[in-house]
Parts: sequence; C-alpha cells; structure tokens
Amino acid sequence: MQPYLCVVKTDTAKPLIAVLGGGAAGFFGAIACAEANPALQVVLLEKTGKLLGKVRISGGGRCNVTHACETPAQLVAHYPRGSKQLKSAFQQFGVAETVAWFAKRGVQLKTEADGRMFPTTDSSETIAQALEQAARQAGVRICLNTGVDEVRPLAEGGFDLKLSGSGAAQLGGALRASRVLIASGGNPKSANYDWLRALGHSVAEPVPSLFTFNVPNSPLNELMGVSVPQVRVVLAGEKLQYEGPLLVTHWGVSGPAVLKLSAWGARRLNDLGYVGTALVNWIPTFTEETLRLWLQQFRQENGKKTVAVNPQFGLPQRLWRNLTEQAGIGADTRWSDLPAKAQNRLLELLLRYPLAVRGKTTYKEEFVTCGGISLDEIDLKTMQSRRVPGLFFAGEVLDIDGITGGFNFQAAWTTGYLAGRAMGTAGS
Repeated sequence: MQPYLCVVKTDTAKPLIAVLGGGAAGFFGAIACAEANPALQVVLLEKTGKLLGKVRISGGGRCNVTHACETPAQLVAHYPRGSKQLKSAFQQFGVAETVAWFAKRGVQLKTEADGRMFPTTDSSETIAQALEQAARQAGVRICLNTGVDEVRPLAEGGFDLKLSGSGAAQLGGALRASRVLIASGGNPKSANYDWLRALGHSVAEPVPSLFTFNVPNSPLNELMGVSVPQVRVVLAGEKLQYEGPLLVTHWGVSGPAVLKLSAWGARRLNDLGYVGTALVNWIPTFTEETLRLWLQQFRQENGKKTVAVNPQFGLPQRLWRNLTEQAGIGADTRWSDLPAKAQNRLLELLLRYPLAVRGKTTYKEEFVTCGGISLDEIDLKTMQSRRVPGLFFAGEVLDIDGITGGFNFQAAWTTGYLAGRAMGTAGS
C-alpha cells in the first residue's frame, strides 16, 4: 500500500465530514459515509502513526471479526453494557450484514466450533487491508499523526476542530467540518473524556473489562499451560459466575470463563479493588450430591486403581495429580483405601477450588473499556448525539462492551456503519 498523504481541499461546495479515530469503527464509519454520498469529502484523522491497531492484533493475529449469532436477540445477550439499546441497531446491521460486507470486498469468513468467525486466511492483515482498500476506493482521506484537541460547535452549524501532532501542519492546525464522527476508542482514564464532557455529554466512568486474574503463590501456578475445556468460575460472596474454558498461567488464570466473568463483573470487581476469592468448579456438570453418588459407585468398581495416576472427569493428568496432592492423597493410595477425610477434601477441590485473586492483567493486548458516552444521549438508529446536532459516535467510546468472541468488533462495525450512513444521507 502507498503511504498516506492527507490532502484536504477547501471546497465549500463539497461538505467535509471528519472521522476521529483510525480503528474498526472509524474506518467503517468513514467508508459507509463516503459510499453513501460521493459528493462529500470524508477525512479520517488518526492521532498515531498506525491504523487499525486492534484489528491487527486481535484473535492472536487472526482477527475475530464477529460471532455466528442468527438473530439480534441472540447477539445482544453477549453485551454486559448496551445490550437493550443495541437490539434495534443489530436489526439494521448485524452479523449477516457484516459477513456480506466483507464478502463483497473479497474476504470470506469461516465459523469455528465455538461460534467465533475469522477470515479464511487466518490473518488479521486480510481484514485490515480490505478496510484500507475500501477506504481508498471510496475516496476517504486519511491523516496520520493528527490528533483532535477540541471540537467546537458553531452557531451557524458545523464544527471547528483544533488539531495537534505532526500531521496537523498539513491542515494548518485546524479543520472545519459539517459533521463529525467520534470513534476514538475506549480509554481507562476518566480525564481523557473531558473534551467530550465539554460538549455536554455524560460519561459512564471507565473501568477495565476483559482481563485475567492474578493469583500469586497459587499451587496451580506450576501448571502453566494446562487448560480445561469447561469449568464454572464463581466470585465468592457475589452473584457473578460464568462457564467456559479455563487456562492456567504463570500469574494466575485466564481463558473465556475468566474473561467473561471479568466483563460481566467489571464494575463490581473494580469496586472490590480486584481482590477477592474466585471458586472454580472443574466439573460443572456435577453437584455435590451427584458427585458423591458417582464416587461411591466408582470406588466399588475400581477399588484397586491408584487414585493419583488415574485422572477422572477428563481432567488433565497434571491438574488431577496436583488436586490429589492438595487433598493429601498419597501417590500410591488406592481408591479402596482412600480415607473419607481425603475424599471430602478432593470433592471440595473439584467443586469449589479457591483462588485468592490479587489483581488483574490485561488480556494479551486487547484492552476493552467498560464505560464511555451514555447511550441515553445517543439516537441508536443513527448514532447521532441528542445533545449536539451533527455530532456522531461509534465504537468503544460509547458505553458499550461485549464479552470475548468477536462481539466488540461487531459493535464497532454496526455503530460505525449506522453513523456513516446517517452522515452521508443527512439532509438528502
């Protein structure tokens, strides 16, 4: 691809649309706007020197584009924040429309067993290049290293933008736009939303979402890399719980079960200072009653077998041995000789394994924020501000976030598309 050179024509006969943010939502918004109305001059401003950063790193470099949900009702169930409000938006542009959008531009998606959808190339560059090419073909002007310090509404309509960064010089340090789309992403610092508060918008205080649990000095830490396909994680003393795969790391635990719990409990966990006890049920299909019955029958039929070297319930060998050691079961103990105290201890560890959570770690580099612009102040059909006419929002800058699995990208595609189309057809 050729390097970007931002050239903006001062043509008053061709209204200028400014898109703030070179991520998934910003690109989708800019493309949708330019395609809806080629008579507009669409300018995308990115404060850094890189475009589509999250797209390129997501899904381990494969880009989890969306999730295979057949209906908007199924889709909204995966959003801790924004679920009710997004339903009508997903009816306009949902999973099927996203798949068709990329297919039209030569990108085929595939569905994996867990519902996640990736490009068939298994490369995020496929998605990034498709977006960049679509932007070029639509005539979108892209300005790198161009930040926006202030958006000032004008009495006569439109906005004055105060610019910063090395790219701002090409634009004379300022820009006048007819309409503005803010797709600047989430940010963990509340103060970084002050420029949006200055426009009259309320901001739900930002806190992290989608993070792993730090569990220092846990006996499990020596099992780094061990994964279990289905567990239930419960936050002790709270109603928060989630099921899914779990991965043991050298700092604690990760995997979808933990990540989803962290998303649904983002605000509560923040209130707790990321300190508490997580209880892991390694065999969530069992209750204490059914497990005791199973153990009773198993011991009768397999009494001569050694407990520690015969993993049960499909659990990994290393995990099973670790659990039996913690239960005080000797390496040579047979099931028929297992003391009741040791059996009760093993049962407790299987159903309610305690993890002393002492902090969090960002999942890979995929930072997601809970919080942002209040959805009550946005028209979800067009993504236009109810406070400032001509001002639009899309993506994680809004108080919308989904669990892991492609849902945050789907929200970006949807809100970006609706905002872009609305800006392109405004007044027509």
